[in-house]
Amino acid sequence: MRVNSLTLKNFRNIKNLSLQFDEGMNVICGENAQGKTNIIEALWLFSGAKSFRNSKDSSFIMFGEERAETKTEFVFAGVKNDAKIEFAEKRIAFLNEKKLASPANLAGNFNAIVFSPSDLSLVTDGPAGRRKYLDIAIGQLYPNYIEILKNYMRAVTQRNQIIKDYKYDSTVSVMLDVFETEIISSGAKIIEYREKYIGILNKHIPEIYKGLSGGREEIKSVYVTNCPAIMLEERLKEKRREDMFTGVTSVGPHRDDIEFNINGINARAYGSQGQKRSVALTLKLSQAEVIKEITGEYPICLLDDVMSELDVIRQNYILNHIKNWQSFITCCDPSNTERLKEGKIFTVSKGEVI
Repeated sequence: MRVNSLTLKNFRNIKNLSLQFDEGMNVICGENAQGKTNIIEALWLFSGAKSFRNSKDSSFIMFGEERAETKTEFVFAGVKNDAKIEFAEKRIAFLNEKKLASPANLAGNFNAIVFSPSDLSLVTDGPAGRRKYLDIAIGQLYPNYIEILKNYMRAVTQRNQIIKDYKYDSTVSVMLDVFETEIISSGAKIIEYREKYIGILNKHIPEIYKGLSGGREEIKSVYVTNCPAIMLEERLKEKRREDMFTGVTSVGPHRDDIEFNINGINARAYGSQGQKRSVALTLKLSQAEVIKEITGEYPICLLDDVMSELDVIRQNYILNHIKNWQSFITCCDPSNTERLKEGKIFTVSKGEVI
């Protein structure tokens, strides 16, 4: 897909702004707190997702104003579309002038991936963030996965409550079979979806990371499952007594992880900041390739503050070797744009493009 234009009114620190974009690379440059990320954020909201900045809807409206509005014209599957989001007491979305029941209904009509500095936690933090990344990425492509995940987590929560109550009332143990049956059924499906997704992801991760590192490094990613799907039933029953002591369900896909190794060394434990950022960025760029493989359309690529802590080789790869899909990059240092061969550069100051 391709975004042709974006219009903002009273959006954060931007009073009025109308931009026409290049079909390839678009670099949005400026000092901190000038409005660069606001442009990226406005585009991301058309995906139907919440802000990657964990913002409340009220924060989108410029101080002193009562309403804000964003508009975009984009092409998806060869068809020109327009979308609008209004921000007041609540967020209201329109697609081709038709009001949607929820802004979330924009999902599937406007595809995007986003990288922000907080995504470094995909490598540096614990497995919960990596599982969340997987679940969101899979849910974008397979909406029924979200319902399976909800059913699974509900059953895990119920089982946890039962094993906590067991010490006070041993009769509640008869309910364990009911919730363990749901855990086994939904858990097996979750593992199957995740392994399938990781399998597709792994077709693209090595090549993209090799490009980012200038061929100097190789990466290997592995889905680390806490318990194979075929063994869920057996392991749940084995762990009942132990779980009753701890009060938590110790086996199942809610405990799984992804491991990244660079030249055979664990990236989380021993990688540099630049390497960790490269791994997180590789994940997002590979996600775009998976979306293209499954849907036939590349999403737009939104990269916020991606240049910091990357060396010249990695910066050059991002600027000139992300091909075939439209990208938007923010950066603070104007010298980062000197190697850009094709595309547009927008300089932002005080909420205006100058």
